[in-house]
Formats: sequence, structure tokens, C-alpha cells
Amino acid sequence: MTKFEGLRAQLGQIDPVDERERSSIVATRARLDWGDDVFSETANDHHVTASAFVISSRGVILHRHRRLGIWVQPGGHVDAGETPELAARRETLEETGLEARHVDPPTLFHVDVHPGPRGHTHYDLRYVLVGPPLDPSPPPDESPEVYWFAREEALERAEAALVPALTKLFASPLFRDVRDWSS
Repeated sequence: MTKFEGLRAQLGQIDPVDERERSSIVATRARLDWGDDVFSETANDHHVTASAFVISSRGVILHRHRRLGIWVQPGGHVDAGETPELAARRETLEETGLEARHVDPPTLFHVDVHPGPRGHTHYDLRYVLVGPPLDPSPPPDESPEVYWFAREEALERAEAALVPALTKLFASPLFRDVRDWSS
């Protein structure tokens, strides 16, 4: 089994929501062929990142990105020795103050390749996590604007490129089945 065989299998299980996601999956598979440093933001300007659609009975969490000023899901770079699944959980905790868990089994739900800061390209692996329906409590060095949003408000506030993924999320059995996990 190769290092990224499991990730390749997960990519193959995604039903792309649109042509952008379809081409993002193809590009991400090709990026995995570049070698072991696919997650390193310093080794290459093109790197794989991880993020999370955190859901609960309150909806989905979005935060206003500190530097970009747009509403997106929590996420960021994969640290050395970390899997993308763990990075999505860690970034969620760091950016929201909430301990979230993966749905069972952990689900790679969406993929998007987009420009990142400093001329980088991010190959973003987007997972679904279930969070407690508590108010987010981000630390002072993160964006203070982190909220739960119901479907309509999330679709209105989210960065335009995120809307197809959120629409897919709200229509999915993952959202319908786990949104009330806390009740």
C-alpha cells in the first residue's frame, strides 16, 4: 500500500457537486504524485490543506477569515506527521474553541483547489465533523467572528465559491442524520 492510497480511495468516493470540484479532485490526485512533501507549506507553493464543515443541531459553523475577510469553514495547513483528518479537527479546535468529532467513518466530503495567501495554491480536503451545539469560543489570536448558521444564512454569508459545497452538505444524509446528535 502506498502512502496516499487511502486518500486516493477517499477521493474516488466523492460525488463531485460541480465541474470545479471534479477538476479539483483530478488536480489533487496529481498533486499526491509529487512526493512526501504534499502537506508542507514551506517545501512547495502548492500544498494540501484540510478543513471542516462542523455541523450540529444549530447548523454549520463559519468564521470570517482574519486576513481575507470572507466567511469560510475552519481549516488550515497539515502539520508534519499529521493526517488531514487530524488537521481538520485540530484547526476546528484552534479556530472555534470547540472539540468536534468526525462522523463515523471519517468522511472526505468535498475538495477544492484555490489560491491561498502569498501566491500559494491550496488543495483543500474538506471533512464533515460533528460539534457540540455550544457557542464557539475562539482564542484571542483567531478570528472573533465565529458563529453557527442555519442553512439560509450560511448560504447568504458564505464566500461564493463555498456555496455549492454547503448546498451539497445541507442536502446530504450526513447533515440530516447527525444534526440532532446532541438532543
